[in-house]
Amino acid sequence: MVTLSEESFGSFEGDLVKKYTWKTPSGLCLSVISYGAIIQSIKVPDKNGIYKDIVLGFDDLQSYTTRNVPYLGAAVGRCANRIGGARFKLDGVSYQLAKNIGENHLHGGVRGFDKVNWRSNVSGKKVTFSYFSKDGEEGYPGDLLTNVTYEVLEDNSLHVKFLATTTKKTVVNLTNHSYFNLGGHEAGAEELYDHVVTINADRITETDSESIPTGKLIPVGGTAFDFRVPRRLADVMEKKQDLFDDNFVITTFDNKNLNFVSRVEHPTGRSLEVYSNQPGVQFYTANFLPKPSEQALVGKSGEGYRRHGAFCLETQNYPDAIHHENFPSAILVPGDVYEHIVVYKFGSELVGPTVVAA
Repeated sequence: MVTLSEESFGSFEGDLVKKYTWKTPSGLCLSVISYGAIIQSIKVPDKNGIYKDIVLGFDDLQSYTTRNVPYLGAAVGRCANRIGGARFKLDGVSYQLAKNIGENHLHGGVRGFDKVNWRSNVSGKKVTFSYFSKDGEEGYPGDLLTNVTYEVLEDNSLHVKFLATTTKKTVVNLTNHSYFNLGGHEAGAEELYDHVVTINADRITETDSESIPTGKLIPVGGTAFDFRVPRRLADVMEKKQDLFDDNFVITTFDNKNLNFVSRVEHPTGRSLEVYSNQPGVQFYTANFLPKPSEQALVGKSGEGYRRHGAFCLETQNYPDAIHHENFPSAILVPGDVYEHIVVYKFGSELVGPTVVAA
């Protein structure tokens, strides 16, 4: 039977921050905090029964509130990823957003959903976090009520459901921004390169020099972005060090069902599978964490996090969808419900796939 416990993780702006921890009979231990609805820890045994925490993060609340520039583990919104020019137009009305990455808008702005303390409610083994984003917050129109529900099942899977409703036509694209390293959160780039990755995508969204989509979809065949068969990251990334930070277009996408997104394996025997009802996934290998020559971002247990020390699989709509009619719509209207479901399945059994070199 899965168990769920609750404890304090400090306070933020006078409100108690809560920490919830699930444990499964087969050994998964996963913790989420109400600040940012952040996945704070995921401990998984390897093929020899040795436990490691496989997500980057911090041990204390102050680090999350003052140093979590990379969005470690956070629920991101109101609009994840980038909006070109930090502005958009709806029904002839222009909306100006915060320019928090050059001239563009990233992950909801200066104070996005990752920087607030969500209200929480427990129902059985489910925890639902709720946040009310007021009309005009970070420049977005409409009062937006968002719920994100976390549930851990006995098969060592984490089920996450985002729901949102609005009072005005608005833009919504929510995701979770966990940084994984199946060798352990402290394992760094050397172990990241040993991960074997499969992504169910036959195209990526082309971007300009500022990572803003051009509107064009590029086939992955014959490129470094082709993960339709398992590939070891070292075989791809050693040839081009600025990889990866790209939106992959899910093949044969069906928004009424969960689609296979990705499988990642590590020599320890740990594995991760991702399923989602979203049309895209941002595959990111922590390019913007500190370089080896720079001071590391100090995380859990005093470990230093650096460039290429982890990977993200951020299930999502395509970036900057509001500006591209050929992309799936990111517009939510009153009366409709935004629903984003993602499932993470964690394994500890060593599997030896056929690996295709770059």
